Amino acid sequence: MRTVSILGATGSVGTSTLDLVERAPERYRVRALTANCDVARLSEAALRTRAELAVVADETCLPALRMALAGSGIETAGGMDAVCDAAASGADWTMGAIVGCAGLKPVMRAIEQGGTVVLANKEPLVSAGDLVTAAAREHGATLLPADSEHNAIFQCFDAARPDSVRRIVLTASGGPFRDWSLERMATVTREQAVAHPNWSMGAKISVDSATMMNKGLELIEAARLFPVPAERIEIVIHRQSVIHSMVDYIDGSMLAQLGPSDMRVPIAHCLAWPERMATPMAPLDLIALGRLDFEAPDPVRFRALALARAALEAGGARPAILNAANEVAVAAFLAGNIAFLEIAAIVDDTLQRYDPAAPETLDAVLAIDAEARRLAGERVKDCVR
Repeated sequence: MRTVSILGATGSVGTSTLDLVERAPERYRVRALTANCDVARLSEAALRTRAELAVVADETCLPALRMALAGSGIETAGGMDAVCDAAASGADWTMGAIVGCAGLKPVMRAIEQGGTVVLANKEPLVSAGDLVTAAAREHGATLLPADSEHNAIFQCFDAARPDSVRRIVLTASGGPFRDWSLERMATVTREQAVAHPNWSMGAKISVDSATMMNKGLELIEAARLFPVPAERIEIVIHRQSVIHSMVDYIDGSMLAQLGPSDMRVPIAHCLAWPERMATPMAPLDLIALGRLDFEAPDPVRFRALALARAALEAGGARPAILNAANEVAVAAFLAGNIAFLEIAAIVDDTLQRYDPAAPETLDAVLAIDAEARRLAGERVKDCVR
């Protein structure tokens, strides 16, 4: 039986992971579940799975969590230090699904335990990729990608012969505005931006998909995860979201991983790896699908792609700045404080105003993240005025 901890258990990835774990109670025992402040969903999940530990990052929610789990025998704790302790509690398999840079420290603590750590949040590899991969090597941890695109590459990539790979092709749905003009995109509302055509995701990730920043962040992740030069990682729009990514080999072969647009498929691959497990997904109906379409993304309408590639090529602190500024800008858009197209503009402005030395420690990464957020916040205030 494999012990499992889920960091971010009440988000979309966390609930999908719980669904799979609960379908195979003979294979998995839940060690720890964490959430930010959703006491109701966290306590319900902890009771259903008989988790050993439930943690809320917002310490003010701890009394409510204790009350909800009173008499259950489930240990409770609150605060970010407690989340990090939960990550380091010795589970065989840990899902890192805390949205934003808040997930960086807990993921690092999980890696230091040397087990299997599954990355569903982009920020650890984007903001601190070299530190994360170095820590995994040092502590003997196994990193598995749960993002559908990187998981697809992982399934198709010949890790024993990386020189045989010619290029990696990341597929993108293009989001809800793939056919909109730049003028029309200037009028985008919050409700339109979070209505993804193919996937069910949280608000922040849905907005990233709408700006295509998520694909830019995935580009950086792919360069961290797989030994392929950045210039040989391409992005194509694939509207059906059936092919999740592809690996092109020097002999002309191209391997693709296909599946439904449901995060339970890549999560199940990670949860059972190196084996396979059954999921409730129906098999693909290729006849009903009928066709697969591909096109190049428009760099004018989707500035985020160019910003992300430039940050990857520059290296150093640039990806961390990109990520931090984007988080601030997306939060401002969701709050109704800035327009949709101002998200990329704020990221660009922050990158132009701030260029520190490459971080060599986790604390340095977090300091860069904090300063980038401050600068992006200043620009948000300018936009509001």
